[in-house]
Formats: sequence, structure tokens, C-alpha cells
Amino acid sequence: MLRRAIALFLTILAFALIPLQAQASETLTIDIFGPGQSRVNMALTQALPLAEGGQIPPEAEIFEKYVTENLDMLPFLRMTPAADVLGGVNVQKVTSDGIDFRRFSVSKVDLVMTMGWQPGEGRPGRLEVRVYETFSARLVVGKAYRVTRDSLARAADMFCSHFMEALTGHGEFFRSVLAFTKQGQGNAREVWTMTPQGRELRQITFFGGSSISPAWSPDGRYLAFAHHGSSSHTLGVWDKSTNRIFRTKLPGTTIGGTAFDPEGNVAVALSRGNMEIFRLTRDLTRIKETLVKSWAIDVSPSFDAVGKRMAFVSDRRGNPQVFVKDLATGKENRLTFEGKYNTSPSISPDGKLVVFSRRTKSGHRIFVMDVDTGRERQITFGPGNDEEPAFSPDGYFVAFSSNRTGKYQLYLTTRHGDEPRKLKTGKGAVTHPTFGPRLF
Repeated sequence: MLRRAIALFLTILAFALIPLQAQASETLTIDIFGPGQSRVNMALTQALPLAEGGQIPPEAEIFEKYVTENLDMLPFLRMTPAADVLGGVNVQKVTSDGIDFRRFSVSKVDLVMTMGWQPGEGRPGRLEVRVYETFSARLVVGKAYRVTRDSLARAADMFCSHFMEALTGHGEFFRSVLAFTKQGQGNAREVWTMTPQGRELRQITFFGGSSISPAWSPDGRYLAFAHHGSSSHTLGVWDKSTNRIFRTKLPGTTIGGTAFDPEGNVAVALSRGNMEIFRLTRDLTRIKETLVKSWAIDVSPSFDAVGKRMAFVSDRRGNPQVFVKDLATGKENRLTFEGKYNTSPSISPDGKLVVFSRRTKSGHRIFVMDVDTGRERQITFGPGNDEEPAFSPDGYFVAFSSNRTGKYQLYLTTRHGDEPRKLKTGKGAVTHPTFGPRLF
């Protein structure tokens, strides 16, 4: 009797678990690193007041514009026009009990975003933003912010970061900042920064000559760069928190690339007879250790975020090729064998991929290679030249410089080779993009 009771209990328990397992398997997620990305449709509902009889402030339209611009950068997400939703995008409440999810689901909408506002009347207002799955009514992400007109863009960035993290596990892109070199008056090349969306454009250096090869510290506070003047080359480091630049003359004649390691130390390629790669002391005045040394030219160091690997370029085999050094064992392995000119490597944060530029018969193109398997994939196809790629902090997006429209400008694609998007950098040719974390 007891045995039959146990068997019956286990049978009931098995049937009880089936709906839970089905529901878990239906949770909407996006694998941005997988070979085939799912694509989802999302609808933005009209903004609502949080208090009964409340008003919708003018800031609501501005915030929606920023969010739309942000989400439009995600290749796996399609914004569904209001006209394509059965009955429109009006909802009764910003919470799930006021949303008719069936209308959105029938219209092939996967995600619904609501926005609720409470004006501040002379003080920061309250904004609540939520995203729900239409087929399960599950809350994907919900956040509340105190906002002013001046903070709307950053609130949109923070929400999109939380949303992308909830959907993909990675929200670093909308918390990132780009640095790059832009040509100005008299052909001077200066370092600038901005968000990937083209906001907060800011000039950092004003030295004349060429300020190139910018590199962010892991915490986003410091930005290193090389300055090539008429009589000497110097290393510069900008402190974002104080807006001051420290410059120093290193014991060499030419700087061939800068980088920060995961511990915040600066590494440079420096010519002292041969071009070699060194790690500097914390005060940036002396060489602490040699990272790469050979009879050839070794340049362009790039570290992963975990301190496992460093990519660099060397012509020790006769032509510029990409190498990877195991930082634990010191072993250096050649990564590229196709082509006679492979340069500008950027290693992914997890150290698994390297993106680089290769000279082909059609011009320079961007390739991604798996470090462990050696498998590679071309992700840009011109026209013109595509050069100087840089991984974003999430390892999904890739920024690069291209002259496909005449002068060099910045473009954004993904590790999968999605359609490149031109970034807004203002006037002047732009090169040397690099990502770092943004300080909010």
C-alpha cells in the first residue's frame, strides 16, 4: 500500500512539474553570442500619468526618443509601429493588470514597454519604465528613476542597459563610452570621446600634432594615448575625474600603441632599437617589465578583461601578423596565417576572440578569429577600407574606422557581421576607436 502511495505521489509530482518546466523554457532570452540570433518585436505604449488625473510632461516624448534611438542599435530587436498593433498601443495602466496582452501577441509583438510619469513641480520627477513579455505577461525588467530634462538621456541609457542585461545577460554596451582620434584644423589629430549613440561629444586633447592610440583603464577613469609631436613622442594619460592630463617622455623614440592591463597598468609598444612591448610602473616614468621582445617590430598590445591573454602584432615572420601571448605561461602563438598584412587586433573581454584588420585584394577588411580553434570569419565587406576594429565591453559589438564614404568615419557592427551603422562623430576624419566603461 505504501509503495502504491509513493508511486502515485511521484506520478502527480511529475505532472505538476510539466507546466513549470514548459513555462521556464518559454522565457524569452537572446543569445547574442550564438551563431543564430533570435529576433524579437517590441512595442512602446503611450506614456501614462502615475497619479490619477496627472499630467504627462514634455520630457516623456524626449525620453521615448532616446530609448527608441538606443534600441534601434540592437540588430536582434525590431520596434513595431503603433499602426501594426491591433487596436493601437494604448493601455489602461503601466502595470500588467492594465494591459491587454492578447492584442499585442496577435500582432506578433513579443515585448511591450510601458512608461509612467509623475512631474516633479520644480524638483526631479518620477519615471517608471517596465517591459513585459506578451505571451506570459512576465515582467522582464522594471525600473524607477528621478529625472530632470538634463538627465533624460542617461536615464534612457541606464534603462536600456538593464533591459539588455535582462534579455541577453549583458548590458555593458549602453554603459560604455568611445574614445577616438579626430582630425581638426591644420591636420592636427586630437582625442575625443562620446557615447556610442553619438551623445556627449567632447574633445580631450588640444596639443596639435597627432594624439593617437587611445586606451581606457578598466574602471573608465583614465584614458592613455600617444602624442606624436614635431620633435618627440610622449605618453599622455587623461584623468576623467579631474579633467587633467599627465604627459611623460618615455625611454624610447616612438610609441607604437597603448593599452591598460586588467590591473590598471599601462602597457606600450616602444622603440628602443627594436619596437618591443613593455609594462610601465604606476607613475608611468619607468619600464617595469618587458612583455614582448624579439628581433622584429612588435606593436598594438590588447589585453582581455580577465588577465589571461594579450594580442599583439609582430612581423617576426616577415609580414605583420597577429599573435597571442598566454600571460600565465609566457607562450606566444601566431594567430593569423591567411594574408600578408594582418594588424590592429582587439581581443574580446573573455579572451576567446580576436578581431583584426586584414589587407585583401578589395581593400582592408575586418575579421574575427576564435583563439582556440583558429576559425575565422569576415564581418565587413567595404567598400573602401575597414580598419582598426575594437570590441565593446560586452564582446558583442565591434567599432571600426572606414573610408567607405570618402573620409574615415566610425561604424558599428557586431561579432556576427551585422549591417554596419555609421556613428555620429561630427566633422573631421575619425580613426582609432576604443571602448571603455562610462562613469555615471
